[in-house]
Amino acid sequence: MSTPQLPVVIVGAGPTGLAAAAHLVERGIEPLVLEAGDTAGSAVRGWSHVRLFSTWGELIDPAAEELLAPTGWTKPDASTYPSGGDWAAQYLQPLADTLGDRVRYKATVTGVSRSGRDRIVDAERESQPFVVHFTTQDGEERVFARAVIDASGTWSTPSPAGASGLPALGENAAADRITYRVPDLKDPVVRARYAGKRTAVIGSGASAFTALAGLADVAQDEPGTHAVWILRRGISGSTFGGGNADQLPARGALGLAAKAAVDQGHADAVTGFRTEAIKRDVKGRLVLVGEDGRELDPVDEVVVLTGLRPDLTFLSEIRLGLDERLQAPTELAPLIDPNQHSCGSVYPHGHRELSHPEPGVYLVGMKSYGRAPTFLAMTGYEQVRSVAAAIAGDLEAADRVELTLPETGVCGGAGLFDDPAAAQSEVAGCCAAPEPALVQLGVGAPVVTAAAVTEKAPAGGCCGS
Repeated sequence: MSTPQLPVVIVGAGPTGLAAAAHLVERGIEPLVLEAGDTAGSAVRGWSHVRLFSTWGELIDPAAEELLAPTGWTKPDASTYPSGGDWAAQYLQPLADTLGDRVRYKATVTGVSRSGRDRIVDAERESQPFVVHFTTQDGEERVFARAVIDASGTWSTPSPAGASGLPALGENAAADRITYRVPDLKDPVVRARYAGKRTAVIGSGASAFTALAGLADVAQDEPGTHAVWILRRGISGSTFGGGNADQLPARGALGLAAKAAVDQGHADAVTGFRTEAIKRDVKGRLVLVGEDGRELDPVDEVVVLTGLRPDLTFLSEIRLGLDERLQAPTELAPLIDPNQHSCGSVYPHGHRELSHPEPGVYLVGMKSYGRAPTFLAMTGYEQVRSVAAAIAGDLEAADRVELTLPETGVCGGAGLFDDPAAAQSEVAGCCAAPEPALVQLGVGAPVVTAAAVTEKAPAGGCCGS
């Protein structure tokens, strides 16, 4: 079997996976994109109601644009902020349609290996093509590949409420009252679930900000609507993020909206609380129990937004080199570790940082960041440009950096930014490493704390979940 004549299999038809396909096509290499969902950008559509921090100008890959241009595709206004639904409908699906039969839907990858070699066999390993097993509506299939690019993301595997990284005791049993996504509070059915209710929001990142801002908006019209914001750390001057020092202005505005929810009494902040158990009271409401034994007042609903993690199960026969903490490629992990780096300290990277002991396998996009909490589309596009060049044997291009990120650009995410004027509001910058400062909370917004409210978040904590 001649490996160079085989396609490159790409797992996932999201922004990074489709960009990878466009770059491969540009180099005359045939891609095959396997997408578990029935449309392009299935994960993005899962948060279609959420608006991105980045403008359209930062969300379109150059090679993809070249592929789309001859089709009559209309490029959106580069200065505007799309929602997830906009991104999927106006860019991702047209790109997938242009790629045509190179994209297969309802194709769930179940395993990747070397043909005839499990992970322990060395003999002639690198000369063997990859074999990718996947399931479709018609049953099991397999395809051989010269290389594999895993762009499947982390959306399908949210982290639990339990502070240990495992589900809290009783968390699974309370699944009917728990969601791991930002609720679409413009949907009447979803809005009714939270209107007039007391909701715990667990998490400290952009998704938690989005949920808090949304619940505060509901509270304006629905008396009794209230949020309890659960943070594992204390509150400091960097807790609420960006503002005018943030080169992604929508992100700064979102932090202000979350702070306003607290200051205006629509949310109580509970700091230094690490969830150990979730139990029901006599009325069926949920009671969160901390590792220190504290029990919070009952809530009706819980929104868990503690981050995402990669699904590595279908790569069990591949020799991956992953950081033991972040589950990111070992060369990349030190560059993105939120325990070590501030928001502006990650530089663009490519095939060398994404390489593994198994040559020809690349984890790209959000999946390449493992459990690190933040990612920008532009970073993913630069990754796959470099990886496609490396697969083509053009190491000069693969090693060249063709991207300049905003100074604070590694803190990407999504928000509810609809008012451009709000982005001009001033607040301490996310990435300026401010000194610890007491956040003044409104009279109607008490803070229950087990740690000093001036506790400084870890470097980069302004960006994390």
